[in-house]
Amino acid sequence: MVPPVHSIDDSGPTATVHLPDEKATLAVGERLAQALPDRLTIYLVGDLGAGKTTLCRGLLRGLGYSGKVKSPTYNLVESYKDSRIVVYHFDFYRFADASEFLEAGLEEYFEGSGVRLVEWPDRAKPFLPAADLEIRIQIDGGGGRTLTLLPLSPKGRTCLHDLDSSSAEQT
Repeated sequence: MVPPVHSIDDSGPTATVHLPDEKATLAVGERLAQALPDRLTIYLVGDLGAGKTTLCRGLLRGLGYSGKVKSPTYNLVESYKDSRIVVYHFDFYRFADASEFLEAGLEEYFEGSGVRLVEWPDRAKPFLPAADLEIRIQIDGGGGRTLTLLPLSPKGRTCLHDLDSSSAEQT
C-alpha cells in the first residue's frame, strides 16, 4: 500500500468510486476532464498497475487529446498541448532521491497555467508543490479498483463539486 501524500487541509468532502474495469477508469477520467480548471495539481497515488496512467489517458481523451498517451516513467514528464488545457503528466517512480526533482529543473512546470498530473509524488517531497486534489487508486481483491478523490485546496474542492455536478447531470 502506498502511503497518502498530502499536507493541506483534507477535512472537506471526498468522493469514492468503484471501478470494475479499465473502461470505467477511462470514463471517470473523461468526466474529471470536464470539471478541471486551467490550473490544478493532482497527485495520483496507488501501487504499480493500479491504473494511474489509464486514468490520465481517460482525462486527456475528455480534454480532446486524440494522440497516444504513455507513461512518463523514463522521460519523467510528458506534455500534452493539443487539448483544451495544457497537461503535464509526471512520473517520479524512478527517483532515488527527492532532490532529483530540482536537478531535473521540473519546478518550472508548476508555475503558470496547466494541469499537472503527478504519479509517485512521495518520491519528490519536499520539493514538489502541494496538490489541489489527491486521487488514490487501490486494487480490489476482485480485480476492480477503488478510486478516492480528496480535495486539498479550494480549487480541489471546486473541481470535486463540479465533478459531482456533471456526474449527477449524466445520470
